[in-house]
Amino acid sequence: MRRSWSRPLRTAAGAAAACVSLALLAACGGAARAPAQGTGAHPVTVTFWAWTKGSQQVADEFNATHDTIKVKFEEIPSGGLGGYPKIANAVKAGIAPDVLSIEYPELSQFVSQGSLQDLSRYMTPAVKKRFLPQTIQLTTMGGKNWAVPSDASPQIFYYRKDFFTKHHIALPKTWAQFRTAAAEVKKAAPGTRIATFFPDDPTFFQTLAWQAGASWFSTQNGAWRVDTTDPATRKVAAYWQGMIDAKLVSTAPSYSPEWTASLKAGTTVGYLGASWGAGTLAGIVPEEKGEWAAMPMPSWDAAHPSVGMSQGSTFAISKNSEKTAAAMKFILWMSTSEDAVRARVTASTSTALPADPALVPVARKAIDTSFYGGQDLYGLYEKAGATIDPDWLWGPTAAANNTLKDQLHGVVGGSTTLPRALTTTQSATVAALRKSGLKVEDAS
Repeated sequence: MRRSWSRPLRTAAGAAAACVSLALLAACGGAARAPAQGTGAHPVTVTFWAWTKGSQQVADEFNATHDTIKVKFEEIPSGGLGGYPKIANAVKAGIAPDVLSIEYPELSQFVSQGSLQDLSRYMTPAVKKRFLPQTIQLTTMGGKNWAVPSDASPQIFYYRKDFFTKHHIALPKTWAQFRTAAAEVKKAAPGTRIATFFPDDPTFFQTLAWQAGASWFSTQNGAWRVDTTDPATRKVAAYWQGMIDAKLVSTAPSYSPEWTASLKAGTTVGYLGASWGAGTLAGIVPEEKGEWAAMPMPSWDAAHPSVGMSQGSTFAISKNSEKTAAAMKFILWMSTSEDAVRARVTASTSTALPADPALVPVARKAIDTSFYGGQDLYGLYEKAGATIDPDWLWGPTAAANNTLKDQLHGVVGGSTTLPRALTTTQSATVAALRKSGLKVEDAS
């Protein structure tokens, strides 16, 4: 579920040129197919690619409990570390698997390239009702459903409760309070920081902008509207530029040796992560069991909390698949079955929040939260999930992510600022979309 920035996907120029709006973009996906299902003696074999831990065990559990459909799983590199190019190349060559694991930020890219099948006929109102509404919205484009949500990933603040208690630092409910707490952390232990601003992961900043009410991509009058410099984003940029300038946060790359070493040394006492981040953090510093806790992400308005989603995964069907009905049955089982959640959690200790709220009690029971003092993490996640701002759409290319990633290195290095980085991102994104043949409105 977690990954760093995504590399550019190979673009099918003809498909991209035809997709000039979300309405037309929807027509670029492969047509859904529904071949006859197999029998017990001759089951249909569905191929499945993913990199998330526990996927093999999920496939094994499905195979052990189903006769007419069997799943052949292949683990691929994490999306940003080669997985997405591998998928894109396979689709182009006509050899992509039936089922693909694709994170929310990358989904619209694959749709715009015509790589996926329209799943609307299977996503009936009754099926969609099972999922958190915001996750359905993120998988719906041009009025069509392109994937099935796997998890939701609201932002959470994990913190060293022993440090905060020892130094009598109040837990921050707002970003103003977070800055105050950050200054107090630095004062209490000069080499220590409250959290990290990750310069290698543009979705980290994008999710913070999302929380503030930003909307970088939208469609209007048959065109993509791009605005990476809207008032909400500028507010977030000014805040974090101030935090960086005052050296109130670390700027170590995410999951780097520098970052993990600071956690182990106790010089980073907080983590602005996602629901799935609890298990990740516990795996990095198991020796700090009982010293960490989780709380809602600081908000701009304590009376009206809101969060964005940091990554999160979906399941889609490639346009190459000729086993759509069987593939969809497997996908819906993965996303709505108690057995699937148990298999995944048992194998991976994942703390992901299921997109199907009915599965939350299963995940809660399966996860050991002793690292967090037995805290009810899923109660926290459910409340946070309900505040995910629904007005966010990921763009149809990786241009914004790629440009912003390059710019963020300059921000932490002092050669540019966040406001300037966003202006550069705006120009580069508009140019990239126009080059790909999309109709674009520059809202800057």
